[in-house]
Amino acid sequence: MTERFDIRFATADDVPTILRFIKELAEYERLTHEVSATEEALRTSLFEQKSAEVLIGEWEGRPVGFALFFHNYSTFLAKPGIYLEDLYIQPEMRGRGFGKAMLRRLAQLTLERGCGRLEWWCLDDNEPSIDFYSNLGARPMDDWTVYRVDGDTLIDLSQQEQ
Repeated sequence: MTERFDIRFATADDVPTILRFIKELAEYERLTHEVSATEEALRTSLFEQKSAEVLIGEWEGRPVGFALFFHNYSTFLAKPGIYLEDLYIQPEMRGRGFGKAMLRRLAQLTLERGCGRLEWWCLDDNEPSIDFYSNLGARPMDDWTVYRVDGDTLIDLSQQEQ
């Protein structure tokens, strides 16, 4: 096999690549209208504030995907966890085991860091990803509903009186 797939932690020099992957992912998910990320915002949040971490997947030295994740916490386990915000492999590179390799690395990090679980969300209509995750042994959490407060609603909530 001549293919070589390596996974490394991103550095600030990778910010343009990270933003490109975010935009490609948004296009794949038909959510480009939701992307407001900029290189400056990513540089600040990822490498100054250290709000999240990024793994870059490289095939023969060329970035072909990324995984962006951060720690959460389970009160029931009394342990931190890793939440995978985004996993993306460029479409022409799929089917080579790169996504599985990225998830394997995240599972290793989860255990190395003493975390109790690795979790993520997946769009309900993303059947290729659902099948992929199911084949790895991941299970959907059907008994939970995701709630979100953002934009003007977040501002309104923050200003409500008791």
